[in-house]
Amino acid sequence: MSALDRIRYNPWTTSGVSGGLIVFSALISVMFGVNPFGSGHHDIGFNFDQPGALIVADALMIAAAIVAGTPIAIKAARALFARIVSIDLLVSIAAIGALIIGEYWESAAVTFLFAIGHALEARTMNKTRSALAQLVAVAPDTATVMRDGEQVEVFASSVQPGEIVLVKNGAKVPVDGVVVDGAGSLDEAPITGESLPVEKTVGDKVFAGTVSRGGFLQVETTGAGADTTLARIIHRVEEAQDAKARTQTFMERFSAWYTPGIIVLALAAGLISQSVVLGLTLLVIGCPGALVISIPVAVVAGIGRGARDGILIKGGEYLETSAKINAVALDKTGTLTEGKPQLTDVVVLDPEFTEDQVLGWAARAETGSEHPLSKPIIEAARVRGLSVSGLPEFTEVIPGKGIVAEFDGQSVAVGNRALIEDIAIEGAAEGLVTLNRVMDDLSNQGKTPMAIALDGRVIAVLAVADKLRVDAPEMISLLHSVGVKEVVMLTGDNERVARSVAAQVGVDQVRAGLLPEDKLEAIKALQAQGYTVAMVGDGINDAPALAVADVGIAMGAAGTGVAIETADIALMNDDLLKLPEAISLARRTVAVMRQNIAIALVTVVALLAGVFMGHVSMALGMLVHEGSVLLVIFNAMRLMRRPRFQRRLTSTPRGPAAGSTTGPTTSAVAASENAPENASETAPESAPATASSLSAA
Repeated sequence: MSALDRIRYNPWTTSGVSGGLIVFSALISVMFGVNPFGSGHHDIGFNFDQPGALIVADALMIAAAIVAGTPIAIKAARALFARIVSIDLLVSIAAIGALIIGEYWESAAVTFLFAIGHALEARTMNKTRSALAQLVAVAPDTATVMRDGEQVEVFASSVQPGEIVLVKNGAKVPVDGVVVDGAGSLDEAPITGESLPVEKTVGDKVFAGTVSRGGFLQVETTGAGADTTLARIIHRVEEAQDAKARTQTFMERFSAWYTPGIIVLALAAGLISQSVVLGLTLLVIGCPGALVISIPVAVVAGIGRGARDGILIKGGEYLETSAKINAVALDKTGTLTEGKPQLTDVVVLDPEFTEDQVLGWAARAETGSEHPLSKPIIEAARVRGLSVSGLPEFTEVIPGKGIVAEFDGQSVAVGNRALIEDIAIEGAAEGLVTLNRVMDDLSNQGKTPMAIALDGRVIAVLAVADKLRVDAPEMISLLHSVGVKEVVMLTGDNERVARSVAAQVGVDQVRAGLLPEDKLEAIKALQAQGYTVAMVGDGINDAPALAVADVGIAMGAAGTGVAIETADIALMNDDLLKLPEAISLARRTVAVMRQNIAIALVTVVALLAGVFMGHVSMALGMLVHEGSVLLVIFNAMRLMRRPRFQRRLTSTPRGPAAGSTTGPTTSAVAASENAPENASETAPESAPATASSLSAA
């Protein structure tokens, strides 16, 4: 864009030129001892019977009105052509009428102040849409790919799925993909809103537009160009900021009959009073400019603030609905929990052995298993530096009970109580009593216990659980603090596990053993009780419940195109604290909407009353009116600041706590929900109870 085009399309150009003409006109008038803001002659036609300098002053004031009024008149004409009676029509009629009767200053003031209001509105819109502009800016144009063993620089949009892209220190990631080699840290703020760099290694997902803060990555492309998470975010934010809130739609309908009403009132008042000035003054004063922009500036500001924080809101309607949320339904697996089983406890029953010994034997035995519960045991052993290489010399899977393996001349059994009762020989009675007590304790905590026997001798118990997210209790507490009355956990797991989790996080209600259709009915039941319900899930597995809820919220939507496109609100990362932050933002935005409407209506009513009482002139009315426009805009701009509440949220540590996966844990969810329905291997006590409802968790 050329310099001339930038000036031409700058929203401040019109008001700047008009304001300059008004100032020059006023200076000339003052030099000749004439009040430039005084009343005109109220006669039709230009007064040439005055000093030439004052003629120039009047001409400059008329020019100011024309400069500022022309864009307004064009907008009014376009609206009329579309059969819409807009507020711009009021301003145009008032300005033209004031020129005709010689009220040049009033005409210039009306159009100038209205132009200032438009410029400020445009500036506010542009500022609040800066999140989108920033997103567009972070998208790199080129990518370095490996082709035929050579580094080749190509357009990022031309990279094909499966190609290897190189991401060097300080470079922007040009595609969505998976790390296949190397390690490093990425700044993912444009995607997730997370301020701290995220460490990436082999197998981790990366997103276009993120920035390398260290290391070297080789990334296998999964999406490029318009098929990236960044592109979907940009598209969603564009749609959201253009979407209208219910209140905004109502205000447009209100303006459709308000404008003709003011025109009729002005005509009637002018005819009855025989005062053209009164009629024109009513037209000008009655322009509800602040009312027109009160909703859109708040909606755009709220959505813009959310986009900066990794909260994608589909549109103004959902922003308004979210402000009414007083019940939140949460999926358990992957929402309140981390979504993958981990070893939580190693309880040694035989003092002759250490934790590392029993864990090592269990891990080696599980290397011959394909059961989901074998993975956390093997991973925990590797974290401790224990050797798990090599397959057992013999492996026997005992359906419904567990697995027995032989290596180094020893027999190791890992499974449930039924398996141990079958093979336990040495110290059977005493050992089984202790075993039962320990396994019961672990099961009551919501964990999945597995006993270990060495050559028929019970030596230890392992426990596996889908660990609770460390910030889940804080999230529940914050939801209550922002006005949510009921927090309901919906899960397909058994009642015992569900109650254990509920007790730790502080939810108000628990619904366990639910199939997907049961979750839908649970949402409907809450709505029947008068609640405005938000359903939080992954956007796919919980699709029925998300669809029927008043607001569907997808967690961890980054990289999930379906979630971004289908959810009413998409939280880009797995940060639970973004949920109360989103509801808080919605409530703040709606509060600003209501404040702006009140400011605009009170101003218009007060000014109209002042005109009829003879206390408000056209010039004074316009100054007060435009002051209300400024107040509405500045009030909306407050949404762009991060409030103290949100600052505290974003400064809270995220994710699971570092450290050992063994020992007592403050979170407990049976990992059996992740097991296949027809598991033929290790099947601890809690597993059968949840197997039928795995798909619903």
